[in-house]
This record gives sequence, C-alpha cells and structure tokens, in this order.
Amino acid sequence: MNGLLVLDKPAGMTSHDVVSIVRRATGERSIGHLGTLDPMATGVLPLLLGKYTRLAQFFGKAEKQYTGTIRFGFATDTFDAEGAQVGEAVPLRLGLDELRALSVRFNGEMDQVPPVYSAKKINGVPAHKLARAGVDVPVKAAQIFIHAFELLGLDESVGEASFRMHVSAGGYVRSVAHELGQLAGCGAHLSSLRRTQAGPFTLEQAITVDALKGMAGAAEIEGRLPHPRTILPEMPAVTVDEQTAGKLRNGMQVNLPEYSSAPLVKVFTSPTDMLAVTKRVAGTLMQPIIVLG
Repeated sequence: MNGLLVLDKPAGMTSHDVVSIVRRATGERSIGHLGTLDPMATGVLPLLLGKYTRLAQFFGKAEKQYTGTIRFGFATDTFDAEGAQVGEAVPLRLGLDELRALSVRFNGEMDQVPPVYSAKKINGVPAHKLARAGVDVPVKAAQIFIHAFELLGLDESVGEASFRMHVSAGGYVRSVAHELGQLAGCGAHLSSLRRTQAGPFTLEQAITVDALKGMAGAAEIEGRLPHPRTILPEMPAVTVDEQTAGKLRNGMQVNLPEYSSAPLVKVFTSPTDMLAVTKRVAGTLMQPIIVLG
C-alpha cells in the first residue's frame, strides 16, 4: 500500500506502537511517521506508507499546532507529567493575567533547549535513551519560531492552565511549559497535549486507531487515504508520457514546459500513480530528486 495515512494517536501509545498497529492492519511493512508524539500526547500523526516513505524529506519543516494544559507547582525531569518531580512543590501565586504577561516571551524567534528526555538524536542515538542509561546528555539549543502561544484559562484550584500553540518544526511544547514555570517562580510541567494540526494535516482528516482496527481489510483503509495529488500541495503535479517516465526512472533530466517556474514538481504516470519528484535545473529542465517507481 502506497500513500499517506493521518491517524489520531491515543494517549498511552508510542509512535512506534502506532506504526506496528498500522503494519498489521494494512499488511505494509514500510511505514514511517512524520514527527514523533510522546506517549502521553494525542492527536494528528501522519504516516507515510510503502514507496511514499521516500517523500519524508519534504515534510521536515512542517509546522505544528497544539492544545493542552500546563500544571504549575513543580517541575519534572522530563518536563511533562510522565517524569519524576524535581525539587520541592511551590504553590502558584500568580493569576491568569500575570501568567499571560510572562507568556508573551514565548512568541517569535528564539533559541530553545530541548528536553534531555526527547527523541532528538545525539551522535545517532535518541537523547532519552542516553538519559535513561545515566549518560550526561549534551543537548544544544536550537532556533525555533513560535507563531502563537496563548493561555486560554486557569484552574486556580489545581494550578493548571490551558493553552494553544502554533510552533515551527523542532519546537518542544514541554520546554515552553518548563521555562514558563521557572519564570512563574514555582516550576511547571506539561500535563496534557493534543496535536491538532501537523503541516497541512488536521484532526478532521484523522482516523482513530479503533476505527482503523475496525476496517474490513486493506482495501477499505486505502479508500480513506488522501488523494496522491493532494500530498505536498505546495508542489504542482504533471502527468507525463511513457517516454518521459522512462527517462526519469533512469535518473535523466527531462523538460516539463508546463511548469517553467516551479522549483519542485510532482510527476505522475496516471491520475493517481506518482513516479517522481523533480527539481528545476534551468528553464524547463527538471532533474529527478527521488523516483518512486
């Protein structure tokens, strides 16, 4: 099965757990997810299936949108509710307006230090594996962009604030919760998280894991996949003849006069069969970057 499947990940599962479920449901072994979700998090998890896994490189800069809650009063070593408490508990003494005044610092471009317990690779090894093995993890700050971070409300009885966030690729919501707690003087951690959008993919498109398990075989699942031409909508699509397709399969440059100004073009051999993604070399001359056929 080749295509893109958008799932609504439930809490308590790793992204790898979800991939295993999709493998069993579809019979497709080659599956890759676009952006890990922590076990406690829920929401949009896009997965590439079959030969479409080769398209992953074009989704690396996808922005994300979230809703969730931040619990004030103490920090944790993982910056979320799954970690161990760090330090003494300190009651939150600020109101919603005061917290909102602090939260404005988390808008725009900034350097952010990822959590030590994260999927970020250190010399090819996920940082969380090194941290759990007792290794000192040299996590470096990365530049991110937070388009919006808004505190929506505060439950003062438990010291928990609800929020929404729109952040660039590579941004960690957990780090924002942790740093906001430091500014508030009482510590904080992420207590719940739901991804509402990943790149162009939304919850409205997503299939729940239970619904996936209840589908009658791979054919029904395939019928729920987005149309191939809607994937990577920023790239125009063109259908070519067999002679041009043969050149692309052999890695040769071809002329695509229909799109003389587009930097990247998706090439199809039929309305639904994507063959390649090409890059403009000069004028109408295009070079295949990847060939799916």
